[in-house]
Amino acid sequence: MRRAVGAPLLVTGLVVAVLTPLVLLAVWAVTETWRYPALWPQAFDDRALRVVTDPGSTILPGLVTSAGIAATVAVVSCAIGLAAGRALGLHTFPGRGLVRFALLAPVIVPGITVSLGIQVVFIRYHLTDTVHGVVLAHLIPATPYATLVLAAAYTRLDTAFEDQARVLGAGPLRVLLHVTLPALRPALTVALMLTFLISWNEYVLTLLIGGGSVSTLPLLLFSAIGSGDTSVAAALAMVVSIPPLLFVGVTARALTGPGAGRNDGRADPGMHPGAGATLAGLGRA
Repeated sequence: MRRAVGAPLLVTGLVVAVLTPLVLLAVWAVTETWRYPALWPQAFDDRALRVVTDPGSTILPGLVTSAGIAATVAVVSCAIGLAAGRALGLHTFPGRGLVRFALLAPVIVPGITVSLGIQVVFIRYHLTDTVHGVVLAHLIPATPYATLVLAAAYTRLDTAFEDQARVLGAGPLRVLLHVTLPALRPALTVALMLTFLISWNEYVLTLLIGGGSVSTLPLLLFSAIGSGDTSVAAALAMVVSIPPLLFVGVTARALTGPGAGRNDGRADPGMHPGAGATLAGLGRA
């Protein structure tokens, strides 16, 4: 009975905690006057919404740039994480613990310290003030997360399925696409989500490496906050916050929806449910 009552209360509390800041941002975005100590605005205006949705503003290009950089960082960091995670998860070699510690270094060391060091190196190699320089900079904090998440998944991977696929005539690429990646799908989905969000919300590295030439939504948001225009800052904060929330919701649905993680009893629990059918298809091919 306690568990049945406690779970809905916990979920309700989490939903309220997540939605309350968004509701306040929505109110501030349409507020013209809100003087202390009033609990509700004295006057409303849609000026901030018109500024944010103006096709001639820098918001839309900033949104496109942020999404493009974050998607690129997510794909590249997970591609690196697939290889590095396999080495860490399936193989034992001298210095393995040191490698794991090195992967955590960008997370442990204060971000501003790492950013200043990266800026010096990037200036020397003419990578500043460019989109690809920002992408490379974002890979530094994002790749360790992808590697560690995928390394943990590799520890549960039964490589016997890969061996069976090779025996049936599948080449390395077909084994990767039809056996390994389906088995790692949940972990790969989580890694893509984490790395996308890390890049999407990155401010310091974008500012130092982009030098103001690469304009992303976090830079525009901090600029609006510094200008003192609370309504525009609130409207822009909603633009920054809503896409990640939708992305997390879609990812959670993909991981917990119908059929996710379902096992038919013929494959290893760590293997994708369709592994048997995939191997049979490879054999027929």
